[in-house]
Amino acid sequence: MFRTFKILWRKNSKQWINWLVAWRIANFSERQFLYLLSFVVGIVSGLAALILKNLIHFVDERLTQWIAVDSISYLFLIYPFLGIVLTVFFVRFFIKDDIGHGVSKILYAISRQSSRIKPHNTWSSMVASSLTIGLGGSVGAEAPIVLTGASIGSNLARLFRLNYKYITLMVGCGAAGAIAGIFNAPIAGIVFTLEVLMLDLTMAFLIPLLISSVTAAVISYLFMGEEVLLRFMQIHPFSVDTVWFYIFLGLFTGMVGLYFTRMTMYLEKKFKTIHSWAVRLLIGGLLMGVLVFIFPPLWGEGYREIALIFNEKGFNLLNNSLFFSWKDSEYLILIFLAGILIFKVVAMVATTGSGGIGGIFAPTLFMGAIAGYFFALLFNISGKFDLPGNNFALAGMAGMMAAVMHAPLTAIFLTAEMTGGYDLFIPLIITSTVAYVTIMRFEPHSVYTKRLAQTGDLLTHHKDKTVLRMMNVRNLIETDFEVLPPNATLGDLVKAISRSHRNLYPVVDENGILKGMVKLSDVKNLIFEHELYGKVKVKDLMYMPEFFISPHDSMEIVAEKFETCGRYNLAVIEEGKYLGFISRAVAFSKYRKTVQDFSHE
Repeated sequence: MFRTFKILWRKNSKQWINWLVAWRIANFSERQFLYLLSFVVGIVSGLAALILKNLIHFVDERLTQWIAVDSISYLFLIYPFLGIVLTVFFVRFFIKDDIGHGVSKILYAISRQSSRIKPHNTWSSMVASSLTIGLGGSVGAEAPIVLTGASIGSNLARLFRLNYKYITLMVGCGAAGAIAGIFNAPIAGIVFTLEVLMLDLTMAFLIPLLISSVTAAVISYLFMGEEVLLRFMQIHPFSVDTVWFYIFLGLFTGMVGLYFTRMTMYLEKKFKTIHSWAVRLLIGGLLMGVLVFIFPPLWGEGYREIALIFNEKGFNLLNNSLFFSWKDSEYLILIFLAGILIFKVVAMVATTGSGGIGGIFAPTLFMGAIAGYFFALLFNISGKFDLPGNNFALAGMAGMMAAVMHAPLTAIFLTAEMTGGYDLFIPLIITSTVAYVTIMRFEPHSVYTKRLAQTGDLLTHHKDKTVLRMMNVRNLIETDFEVLPPNATLGDLVKAISRSHRNLYPVVDENGILKGMVKLSDVKNLIFEHELYGKVKVKDLMYMPEFFISPHDSMEIVAEKFETCGRYNLAVIEEGKYLGFISRAVAFSKYRKTVQDFSHE
């Protein structure tokens, strides 16, 4: 009975979708429908962002608000471990799919999966991250909610059977709406999508992104009023005399960002060497609990701690810690802050490496604020300077984001919009620019893109390279070539020539191994020598070419081989076995078609 119901459901849903698509075509032009769909995506992604953020804060408040600030609590050891356990069991036994590294997953989907994101990502990341972060996991909710928004856009676009470039557009609209909704920052949502997800800045894309981003921000405003995630009070005005300090802060956050990136990749690699998921959970969960117990500011996303710094109450970062008595010593506070900077990355990777779900967005902002506050306090201790800690914390957030994400514009606009710190645009620009230039000297890829760059799956703003990376070698293989065994005679070759419209004839043994190939131009003088038909063997006429293609090669490598060898056909072999040929003409034709599909104008 269940199977019958399932068949009927699929049949009815298919009919319903067909009707929906027909209705869309009959009532809307392409541009009108894109505007309408981007509006819907903005509403849904904005609501998703609000639900997740409020759920996390609700759980967090209920778990920690009753703990006295001057006492430690052993629950800090238990909560994070419990959150990771619940997350692992939810993901492993209910979702049964990898839902970590949200932004990297979006980039991979755009690059390798025609922007198709699985339907369960519209909600699974929200549930998993709320379990992880609500119980103290030291990660952020932004990457999960961006993946959620992107999945909403992708699946709605696929529902209406849009093509690749418009599915990609809706992925961007969902991501922009998620950022705008969670931070109440519409400009940052657009800039993030263009800068981090690497969508082209064209009018065909820009207007729908604006619609989704503004819609999500309005949804956030309707439910939360003028309240923003972090409120920055402009107590200390910007002084031109402090420009050099912001330049040095940019250098400092650039190096901290390098530490963040390298340490994240190193620790993730170490966790992957642990093959047992239960052992990973145990090690990561316990490590996370211990670190939060020693450094309570590592609990959760860290926005509460950033707010303390903004309100010039940075000494309260020592609340609930073993070091509460240090609050009156600036030197000891400085040591405590250094410990946070060192161990925040460890806590973050322990959370995700053990199975927790969350992103690097909030940890990046948190470390940036701590780095800026540390920097100002370091100079102020000498008694010769009076640098405003909150201003430098705000600039540190921008510098850290620019360094880690390789997104200086996103850093500037998000930091300013999220906090309302517009009067500090100049130091934000200075710090983020210097930090970005600093880290680019050592690390050409961000945390988001480094994994994809290592596997050749990175989408970039370089359209030629992007289009090549979107093409799949296996899809270009042609198999309509006459295959001959090595012991075939010249007569067999002539028969093959009469049947084929090709001028190449691969020679393959009984095991499928390519032994060589015969070119028509090399034997055209022999095909009229009938007396040689039974005497001359194909193996005497074949040659082994210098260049081959593997089905695992990227199209960039294929294009390079075509250019180097000057041939019009290259054989594709896998572990010595013949699969077919790729022709220059077919590859170029596919390239032009992909460019056309990829173009947004």
